[in-house]
Amino acid sequence: MSSIETIHVDGVWLPAASGETREVLDPADATTLQLVSEGGAEDADAAVAAARRAFDGGTGAWPRTAVAERSALLRRVADLLQRDREEIALIESRDTGKTLEEGRVDVDDVTNAFRYFADLVMNESGGRVVDAGSPDVHSIVVHEPVGVCALITPWNYPLLQASWKIAPALAAGNTFVIKPSEVTPLSTVHLVKLLVEAGLPAGVANIVTGAGLPVGQRLAEHPDVDLFSFTGGLVSGTKAGAAAVSGAKKIALELGGKNPNVVFADACATDEGFDTAVDQALNAAFIHSGQVCSAGARLIIEESVRDRFVSELARRAEKIKLGRGTEDGVECGPLVSQQQLDKVEAYVASALAEGAQLRCGGTRPKPSDVRPATGYFYAPTVLDGCHREMKVIREETFGPILTVETFSTEDEAVALANDTEYGLAGAVFSGDTARARRVAARLRHGTVWINDYHPYLPQAEWGGFGKSGIGRELGPAGLDEYRESKHIYENLRPEPVRWFAG
Repeated sequence: MSSIETIHVDGVWLPAASGETREVLDPADATTLQLVSEGGAEDADAAVAAARRAFDGGTGAWPRTAVAERSALLRRVADLLQRDREEIALIESRDTGKTLEEGRVDVDDVTNAFRYFADLVMNESGGRVVDAGSPDVHSIVVHEPVGVCALITPWNYPLLQASWKIAPALAAGNTFVIKPSEVTPLSTVHLVKLLVEAGLPAGVANIVTGAGLPVGQRLAEHPDVDLFSFTGGLVSGTKAGAAAVSGAKKIALELGGKNPNVVFADACATDEGFDTAVDQALNAAFIHSGQVCSAGARLIIEESVRDRFVSELARRAEKIKLGRGTEDGVECGPLVSQQQLDKVEAYVASALAEGAQLRCGGTRPKPSDVRPATGYFYAPTVLDGCHREMKVIREETFGPILTVETFSTEDEAVALANDTEYGLAGAVFSGDTARARRVAARLRHGTVWINDYHPYLPQAEWGGFGKSGIGRELGPAGLDEYRESKHIYENLRPEPVRWFAG
């Protein structure tokens, strides 16, 4: 299989400086999907230099391009995404293992993000007027782009996470270098091609495909990078973030979550309510085989309905159809890699050793139950009788594992939900609106759903408390991450101050 050039620097597609390539695997059958350029520190340096030139250039440089022109380019990109919707969805499905329909939803969400930031930057005023207390002073606060942005994205939602960074970065007038996960780089490569097709000047958008070491680390520590934005795991994110902070860079980190889904008995008081709560618990935990930073992997259920609820949940989980994401009727695809499959198996084994009760799953499917049988598949798993001391409760498993904890009082439910180092997302299911809102207000998580799970809006901020990260993406704050505030104080009637007598 011939390799494709996936390093884009200063408007040119290139092989890696070293000439090395990497196999991108299809997780559904463990075969080679594509050979891509395997970049290194030298490629990262070249990309940063190109982004620096594009930012620091003359009057026609991207940061000094009219806001209307930047907004129009983002809209052209959105249109191109919809033109290529089926192609990109297929790339995303084959590369990550998710279903084709999930891939289509991702493309639509990415389109909405580009359109949102195009509108947001166009609808802003020319600056915030500050009352200086004198008619002889004109004082305003304006926003300017940060500069060269290094963007690191994860393997589970490569296209979506790229858009959450690229769209506001470009809207604000920045240039960037993006490093997608080496496991799933293909849709980000396609997105950069669309940026070029839409007319983005050379050097504004650069991509280097390769491993976190050395590419990601070099971008984090590079002296010519002004902002470092990372989405991924806690360990690698904090390490890269420390390197970025040491260079006094602006940083934004989204580091995952261990997310509670709190279900009160009154949510299950009717057959319809019970059915909805069970269905949403499945959706929370098993979409994309649980490989979601906001997955509702911790079911916290009121004791009085626990037996009925968990029994029905396990019954339905056993019926989830596994297979290649492009096949009709498939509801869950494989895990992304052998490494991730091994990790999930280890978490289940540790939970069982610590006393958890296996209600369903807990194993790879039989070869006769899934096609193709050589993929990285793992059966949706429900672990009952879990408690806070278990590793599977404390750590982000990033797989199709749902743990069950119980409570008897509202205060106990809140305490359990907040008993985590993370704080990205969570949900409350209750038939009592006052209770649901009261509990939602007490949860220390960046996004809280009431009687729902997983929807997000590009106009609403996304990010977490605690070890879930620093900063916010999406919404007005998501644009502000990529800007610096500048105060301009103008004296309309200058005269001597006479502070010094001489």
